[in-house]
Amino acid sequence: ALIDPHVHFRVPGGEHKEDWQTGARAAIAGGVTTVFDMPNNTPACTTADRLEEKTSLIEAQLTEANTPLRYHLYLGASETTIGEITRAHGKYIGIKVFLGQSTGDLLMDKPEVFARVCKTAAELGAIVAVHCEDEAVMQQKKQSLAPEELADVRNHPRIRDREAAIVALQNAIAMGKKYGTKLYILHASTKEEVELIRQAKRDGLNIALETTPHHLFLNETAFATLGTKAQMNPPLRTREDQTALWAGINDGTIDTIGTDHAPHTLEEKAKPYGQAPSGVPGIETILPLFLTAVRDGKLTLDQLTRVTRINAEKFFGLKRNDDVVLVDMNTIKKVNGAMLQTKSKWSPFEGWELVGWPVYTILRGQIFKVQ
Repeated sequence: ALIDPHVHFRVPGGEHKEDWQTGARAAIAGGVTTVFDMPNNTPACTTADRLEEKTSLIEAQLTEANTPLRYHLYLGASETTIGEITRAHGKYIGIKVFLGQSTGDLLMDKPEVFARVCKTAAELGAIVAVHCEDEAVMQQKKQSLAPEELADVRNHPRIRDREAAIVALQNAIAMGKKYGTKLYILHASTKEEVELIRQAKRDGLNIALETTPHHLFLNETAFATLGTKAQMNPPLRTREDQTALWAGINDGTIDTIGTDHAPHTLEEKAKPYGQAPSGVPGIETILPLFLTAVRDGKLTLDQLTRVTRINAEKFFGLKRNDDVVLVDMNTIKKVNGAMLQTKSKWSPFEGWELVGWPVYTILRGQIFKVQ
């Protein structure tokens, strides 16, 4: 069964988008039995106390649903709560840093504060998970566009320009080298990020790289048909970037696939660009997308197992479990958002014909029939 090291199950504060009952059903339907949940909640999960409060909410929901989903939580890093990194040590899977504004209020755009986080984490042996988009670069790009351009979702990749990702990753790598911090780089979207990580690994840096299904299977041409349903942070990029991401999987530069499952309601996503939130659901379609790619020769089954399970276990130091997922490689089925378990009930892959849909997921010895 899969590990998804990057989900947003929206508890607390966003339960109308997802909760741990619908999120767990969606995970199991996707063959995922372990998730790492992000801290940009309302309120943000930035302290030991909030971690405990969030855990209590999750446990209550999973117990009510009789669903023993395995999970770990990220601690959000903020300028005023750096002391909590030490106080909460042992209770989180990693420390999440947003170098650029995204969903929530966890922006960390001061280099000296990021340095303190990296230094503290290194001293504790903790992992720092970094959203690499530089805020200053993004603000500069935004100011260079005309009002009518700022209202067009097709310019999302121009506002959140590839330079923002490159600059932020270069800064993260520099911090990792300076303090010996173990870094987990989230949702790579560009060819330059792949090459930077490739070199960082050659240099001996303790670093892992994640990418997402949407950055691998979609590109910026999707805005023409999907509109704001194709809006996420970082944005979709070019076909050339897609090719580089697949190459990164094939040569081992990319370590993990995180779905960045970030559900919003259809009503929220239907708002005009500038008002519509960024993020797409993805946990339920990860396995059929990639097993279809295996069928088509884009990667091997061994590579898929590594990027969806084994590498995450190793990098995050997880104990091996015996969860499994049984899939159907013979039946072709279309993605139908209305039939998905996620509360959001839509997918950017609507109508795609895929194989490899999970039939049974076995979690902690409990059998879940999902098809």
